[in-house]
Amino acid sequence: MNQPNSPVAPPTSPTTPSAFARLARVCFQRRRVVVAAWLALLVGLIAIGSAAGGTFHDEFELPGSESQAALDLLEASGFPERAGAQAILVVDAPDGVSSPEVHDAFDGLLNQIRDDVDDVIVASPYDTGGSYQISPNGKIAYAEISLSTRSAADYTVAVDQIRDLTDATTIAGAQLEIGGDRFVEPAEGGGEMIGLIAAIVILLIAFGSVLAMGLPIVTALFGIGTGVGVVTILANVFTMPSFTLQLVGMLAIGVGIDYALFIVTRYREALAAGLTPLASVEQAIDTAGRAVLLAGTTVVISVMGLFLIGLDVNRALALAAASGVLMTMLASLTLLPAMLGFVGGNIDRLGLPHRRNRSDNHDNAMWARWSRFIQRRPLLPAIAGFVLLLTLTVPVASMRLGFGDAGNRPTTDTTRRAYDLLADGFGPGFNGPLILAVDASTPTAKADLDQLVEAMQQTDGVAAVTPPMWNEAGDAAVLQVVPTTAPQDEGTSELVHRLRDDVIAPHTATSELVVHVGGAQAAVIDYADFVGDRLPMFMAVVLSLSFLLLLVVFRSILVPLKAVIMNLLSIGAAYGVLVAVFQWGWGADLLGVGEPGPVEAWAPMMLFAIVFGLSMDYEVFLLSRIKEEYDRTGDNADSVAHGLASTARVITAAAAIMVVVFAGFVLSGDRALQLFGLGLATAVFVDATIVRMILVPATMELLGDRNWWLPNWVDRLLPTVHVEGGVRPPEVRTPPEAAPADPTASAEPVTVGSP
Repeated sequence: MNQPNSPVAPPTSPTTPSAFARLARVCFQRRRVVVAAWLALLVGLIAIGSAAGGTFHDEFELPGSESQAALDLLEASGFPERAGAQAILVVDAPDGVSSPEVHDAFDGLLNQIRDDVDDVIVASPYDTGGSYQISPNGKIAYAEISLSTRSAADYTVAVDQIRDLTDATTIAGAQLEIGGDRFVEPAEGGGEMIGLIAAIVILLIAFGSVLAMGLPIVTALFGIGTGVGVVTILANVFTMPSFTLQLVGMLAIGVGIDYALFIVTRYREALAAGLTPLASVEQAIDTAGRAVLLAGTTVVISVMGLFLIGLDVNRALALAAASGVLMTMLASLTLLPAMLGFVGGNIDRLGLPHRRNRSDNHDNAMWARWSRFIQRRPLLPAIAGFVLLLTLTVPVASMRLGFGDAGNRPTTDTTRRAYDLLADGFGPGFNGPLILAVDASTPTAKADLDQLVEAMQQTDGVAAVTPPMWNEAGDAAVLQVVPTTAPQDEGTSELVHRLRDDVIAPHTATSELVVHVGGAQAAVIDYADFVGDRLPMFMAVVLSLSFLLLLVVFRSILVPLKAVIMNLLSIGAAYGVLVAVFQWGWGADLLGVGEPGPVEAWAPMMLFAIVFGLSMDYEVFLLSRIKEEYDRTGDNADSVAHGLASTARVITAAAAIMVVVFAGFVLSGDRALQLFGLGLATAVFVDATIVRMILVPATMELLGDRNWWLPNWVDRLLPTVHVEGGVRPPEVRTPPEAAPADPTASAEPVTVGSP
């Protein structure tokens, strides 16, 4: 039987098993202790996380940005409520908001909020000077509720109080909604469960055995549970976004099942070759386990590269993703061999009917024929593959980074309904006003500021400018600029830059005013600009690490160079699909992703880091088998065909699992998770099909022996790395018919290796 990822290394003495084999033996023989330890770890982490875990909220700081300078100035100059979260209560009354019934009920609600909620400032449309809070047609009005800066727990208390008071208020013949990010209704879950069910089905088809299917699932669930526990505890130290736990769950399910799939596949092959359960576990961990360690470590290193960006939110996401992957990797290398100890030789029990009709040799022959088909005329498949990837990448040229807002949420969410009412009554830009913080301590400051206000009112893209509001000392002011365009519109980003560069800068240059353009929308634009500037550097670092790692592993210049190019095209295709769906709105209704908007600013970095690690998994899995055959035979064409035939079924199953798991999150209802899940699913699908099954065999056939060219001086500088253990002398095997009756029994210590 052909086996994927057979080891390539110098011979190893039978009396000196590797560290991986020793680890497998300990976990197998002390399986009760190992399983008990993992159960204790799982329960302990979840208990600590529940009792003393941190909170998750979508806040970030961008040191050195103008929006952050505006926020700092507001806090320092007597406008702390402007630096905190904002809530907008919107009332829509067809008979007019000034009718006695609406006026009394709405004003009564606002007075209750003033009395019951600590540290809030309520600006009512019925207050003196509040007429601008009533729409021109008199049917829509809003009240601003400014929450001063406070702890996350105190924010939760204030939000719950405002929500409860609003829910208890009924205004006859009118609609009452709450706007503000703090009042977003939790999205319906289900994506994780759908992905898990789909993974179970794929594993049943691939393995044909309930027991063999169950082991990867259990391993992934332990990885999820412990990873979530670690991240919840870390949330006490780092500001974690609200979708962090779903991100950890998504990755843990995907990589946990994948890693366990590779190990269980090798274990079953070793049993079929006549090895005892103990020897089979040792061989599986000493071969596929090495690939798992390399793949998992690569993902961890690549996501930790997000620290290069230098932002707290990126550090938090990197730590969360790395924690989830690390725990699933550890579970695969320790918990899984312990569970295999309990299963022993019964792993194919409870087999399904289709298993009796399936032939591994037939599968290998089918993929070998596919490889020969591609290799027969490799130029045409290579051109077709590259053209397809480049076509999918085209939309990237128009990618616009930003953040989704209430306009992208489903209409079942009160914040979306409040968003729509404000846009209908006051214009689309009213949902994203710009906050100008002004340091004006000179005698001519008020006159200078009046001139600036007049200039802004004449600026293209400005719908309105509110009168300045001065602090008690009279040395600082705050005012709002309402754009003519919606918050996510590209015109709003252009307006922010136009105000800063063409309007405010000339005025402050000839006066002593200090003016900063801030507010939530300006902060989003600053963050998107910050990320966009650093994304090329980050990608260059990750691709360079990818090239160096593959150079060391495969001792070749062209193989890692091709891998870097193909990885870049895979992620480019994923980016292109995201732009088409989320920014252009193609198929958005079918996927339920809400209104079109920018691509989440953090997503390209996270996608690139994670997809790099995942693609390295398949890269190493396939190319190590091809390289082994080439080292043995020196025949490039046969090596490619043999390597593809030996690994295609496992790669296909692993990729299918990841695709369905990640795609399941498109149903989550959370735009950020939908975008991230679709991006990962697209990248993995493209990588495992177009790249691995078409471009790799085609390009390797075209290059021939040049694939493995490496200058001697470079070879001498590189360290030696063995991906999957060493080639050993033939091991002592137990014939299948003479296998021990006890499924967990094992022979005396044996040396294991690739048959």
